[in-house]
Amino acid sequence: MTPDAPRLVLFDLDGCLVDSEPLSLQALVAEIRAAGLDGLDFENVRDRFLGVTLADIVAHVESELGHAVPEGFEDRFHERLYALYAERLERIDAMVSVAERLAAEGVTIAIASGGSAGRIRHTLDLTGLRDLFGDRLFTGEEVGRGKPAPDLFLYAAGQLDMPPGMACVIEDSPHGIEGARRAGMRAIGFTGGTHLDGIRVAQARRLLDAGAACVLADASEVYPAIMDARLGLDAPRRVRG
Repeated sequence: MTPDAPRLVLFDLDGCLVDSEPLSLQALVAEIRAAGLDGLDFENVRDRFLGVTLADIVAHVESELGHAVPEGFEDRFHERLYALYAERLERIDAMVSVAERLAAEGVTIAIASGGSAGRIRHTLDLTGLRDLFGDRLFTGEEVGRGKPAPDLFLYAAGQLDMPPGMACVIEDSPHGIEGARRAGMRAIGFTGGTHLDGIRVAQARRLLDAGAACVLADASEVYPAIMDARLGLDAPRRVRG
């Protein structure tokens, strides 16, 4: 490991370690329509809400409806989601291998996700990843502002006693990339999740525009990128894969 290698790597969970975003978006579309907001499909919700906390999504839906969502909206969303998880949730094994290698080399790894703590724990338990990350789980519920604000990333680094400049973030959403950059952290974009099928090139451009040091579609290339000191905060940005 080089002297400039990060001491902390923060992983977004959905779309980076687990291929959960298609399931989340499917459940979200169904619940939004049930709440009375028609006209939204998978693509609309993906483009508008990828990387956004559920609380912020609810606030947007309520603004569009002109009134509060029906009672139990979030509970029903999670019921739909967990039913889909039980049938179809899969790990992104190549990215899990990256996390395992980092941990074996003494790099601190953690989850920094806009999802709820309960959802994160359920996902990690279901996919057998709980032991890998332990209690190093940080959520949008713990900070005042979700991504693209830097709050979550700064909070995670502070709780782990790591300087932000020694952290690297792996993200699939422009909100997450922007938040990481605003926190003073290097950010690597990942576009390997199946929710980006058909828009991978366009999403890579959005991630670069948000400040990603590089964007990778192949998770097996993430470890070398993390360790590449040339991909600093001010490095030229590029897409691979």
